[in-house]
Amino acid sequence: MKRVSSTEAWTGVADCRNCSIRASVLFAGLKEEVFDSFHRPIGQITYPAGSTIYSAGEPATALFTLRSGLVKMTQYLPDGTQRIVRLLRKTDLLGLEAMVESDYPHTAIALQTTEVCRLPVDYVRLLSQTNIQLFQEMMGRWNKALSSADRWITEFSTGSARHRVVRLLLWLAGDGEESCDLFSREDLGAVLGLTTETASRTMAELKRKGFISEPRLNHFLCDVPSLQRLLKS
Repeated sequence: MKRVSSTEAWTGVADCRNCSIRASVLFAGLKEEVFDSFHRPIGQITYPAGSTIYSAGEPATALFTLRSGLVKMTQYLPDGTQRIVRLLRKTDLLGLEAMVESDYPHTAIALQTTEVCRLPVDYVRLLSQTNIQLFQEMMGRWNKALSSADRWITEFSTGSARHRVVRLLLWLAGDGEESCDLFSREDLGAVLGLTTETASRTMAELKRKGFISEPRLNHFLCDVPSLQRLLKS
């Protein structure tokens, strides 16, 4: 696990007005004049795969909008093993707990090369108190986080190993897509509450039966209709 400082990963100041994903992120509802009131720049930062964005127990000083990539939110058990409690992807908000807690409760680690925008938490708090659009968007983010937690329990932590893996593949592929980028089998097991061996064996079975193929390392093509039928069987 690599630690990359924000200074090392810094790639510039974010252009919020012209952001390509602005319609889907926290500042979506802000009017143009609000951007003129920003008294400090929002940093645009790139983290290499495997690097830590923040660690559990660190002071929660910022929120992060995920522009691209994939991030795992991890808790470490007393015996040192990890449990991945959430995966976050493009347009998701990392560190939402910073709005109400002084320290981060999870460790955020980039599973792929990941680009984020860093939002100082004190500024987001102030702006949400004076801007109704941002307050409403923040409430929507809390609701999304709660729905995601419910989904994690019902879809990724219950059922057979095969069904758990298939649900995750379909989630990673997204709507209308037939490919996805996966990660290590150890992380796959930690996401789904399976042993590394079970996760590896299940992936091998799906490949052998033609449900998925792997044209390059950890990049999978999915037979989405067949995977969906498999879930119903």
